[in-house]
Amino acid sequence: MSRTISESEKRRRLKDLIADFDTAMLVTRTPDGILRSRPLAIARSQGDSALYFSTAIDSTKVNEISCDPHVNLTMQDRRRFVSLSGIAHVEIDRELVKSLWLESWRIWFPQGWKDPSLAILVVEPTEATYWDLTGQEGLRYLFESAKAYVTGTRPDSDDDQLHMAHVKLSPSAHFPIAAARRY
Repeated sequence: MSRTISESEKRRRLKDLIADFDTAMLVTRTPDGILRSRPLAIARSQGDSALYFSTAIDSTKVNEISCDPHVNLTMQDRRRFVSLSGIAHVEIDRELVKSLWLESWRIWFPQGWKDPSLAILVVEPTEATYWDLTGQEGLRYLFESAKAYVTGTRPDSDDDQLHMAHVKLSPSAHFPIAAARRY
């Protein structure tokens, strides 16, 4: 049995899922059109409005984003998956860098938060899809899938928004950090 939920409930479920991840795969497009992905530690997540990552200002990903700011972020574990499409830009605001600074970044940025090569990559999601096969809903989905396999049918729960949904998001016109400079 397929069930639908409200857009606000989809957003809440998406925010909850994103909050559980500490790493995402960032997919960019190279100047010659090839898709490239790499893992990045999430410095801060503001749910479905923005995700922040540390980056070197002279990195390949910054060059790729300057050519095409459309990106994809993916997150997954064994039974939960999130795919976010969005627009990326680089912030070089020292106050933002300082507020997000983690000592573990010193490996790449030896001068600390004042390191001139350190910037913040901001991704504003425009849409997302999630799959959550955990908890009671996950068990229900597995049961429906097994039943479909045995009977040679498609599971009714395949379109159940309690475990899978597509969410349209709009990038915010205002960033939470005022007066941030964009690269």
